[in-house]
Amino acid sequence: METVLLKTKNLTKKFGKELAVSDVSLTVYKNSIYGLLGPNGAGKSTTLKIITGILRNTSGEIFFDGHKWRRSDLKNIGSLIESPPLYDNLTAFENIKVHATLLGLPEERIHTVLKIVDMQHVGKKRAGQFSMGMKQRLGIAIALLNHPKLLILDEPTNGLDPIGIQELRELIRSFPQEGITVILSSHILSEVEQIADYIGIISDGYLGYEGEINKSGNLEQLFMEVVKKSREKEGMKR
Repeated sequence: METVLLKTKNLTKKFGKELAVSDVSLTVYKNSIYGLLGPNGAGKSTTLKIITGILRNTSGEIFFDGHKWRRSDLKNIGSLIESPPLYDNLTAFENIKVHATLLGLPEERIHTVLKIVDMQHVGKKRAGQFSMGMKQRLGIAIALLNHPKLLILDEPTNGLDPIGIQELRELIRSFPQEGITVILSSHILSEVEQIADYIGIISDGYLGYEGEINKSGNLEQLFMEVVKKSREKEGMKR
């Protein structure tokens, strides 16, 4: 029987009168890749920001590793949401060292995460000279510093060329074998279809579908059906 690492129950977030996320209940299993799908503005980033403590939920609950979520759980959650937190004038090693120092981690760990993301050979090249793919991988290295149980990646392939996408896909696929559970948000169906074990489809703030991915099914058709239903639901409210 699979073990649940993260569970949200009726997670809701309002910004004033605007409902951004409504009653979202996710189930993420240990050592799996969970693809959170949805159109732009669907509520994916808001949901992930609540899980990572960037935003506070209006209502609902989060459970992590068998207990109710608390801020101390953030030490076991790594995340890359929006742009990687990089200093353009520093090298890859120096960028990671800033975060490692804050966390009280040894230099050996810096070399380890650089090797994981295949950036141990970039030398003295500064982050401002990196390609978008290299910046994304460096951001992931920083997120991996503290040995997280859960890694959250929000639209990680945005702006990448086909080679960068392929390299990042292979990297993400390797994480469950290292004991790292991944939540990956995207609006690119083909990317998630190739990498995820489970998917959730969110639209207009509602989770319209969740389940194990069916490699022989038609994900695009399922996605469009969920989006259509949620939009009809919103239309009826108005």
